[in-house]
Amino acid sequence: MSKTIVVVGFGPGTSTGVAEAFGAQGFSVALVGRTKDRLDAGVAALKAKGVTAAAFVANAADPAALAKMIGDVRSAFGSITAILWNAYGGEAGDLTTASMAEIRGIFDVPVSGLLATVQAALPDLKASKGAVLVTNGGLGDLNAQVDQAAASANIMGLGLANATKHKLVGLLAAKLKPEGIYVGEVMISGTIKGTPWAANNPKTIEQSRMGEAFLKLYNERTETYARVS
Repeated sequence: MSKTIVVVGFGPGTSTGVAEAFGAQGFSVALVGRTKDRLDAGVAALKAKGVTAAAFVANAADPAALAKMIGDVRSAFGSITAILWNAYGGEAGDLTTASMAEIRGIFDVPVSGLLATVQAALPDLKASKGAVLVTNGGLGDLNAQVDQAAASANIMGLGLANATKHKLVGLLAAKLKPEGIYVGEVMISGTIKGTPWAANNPKTIEQSRMGEAFLKLYNERTETYARVS
């Protein structure tokens, strides 16, 4: 039976590692993002490794576009087996001065976008006993030190987005487990090699480690949360 993973928020870091890891296991890979050139380059790199892949342009903050994308992937590859949600949002840096539009926008990607994608793919995920895999960042941790760092750096919106996404993973895991669908998150405490943030950081996490971490969660299906640092 063919298997397909939809990688939403494709880029040079975590999602590249996951696409390569799952592709090596025989998955067809649907790369999703806003930048066609980046997607096309990713598809070409995967095809060079013998992986079946295609690009699908969609904004992770647009539920309607995401629902259409799921339909397009289904038409191209058949039933969807897994989703990697690697898109992130949370632009309101200072929550004390951000507009209400900015505040509402914090949840467009980690809540509305993720849920729209899961809902659209749910029939496939039920049929395949599939998986929803979510990337998260260390700002989602609930502790005073992390909160202080986010407030000091004016990235409070991202902290709120990550914390909300962390809770959503748990809720989806509880809801979908009886349907045979696995939901899991890898929280990253560090910088992934290949990303813009890694340029001046001598200690980075290899993309392949992220692929291995998500593949382990997918195969074992015992733990909801994992961490890579």
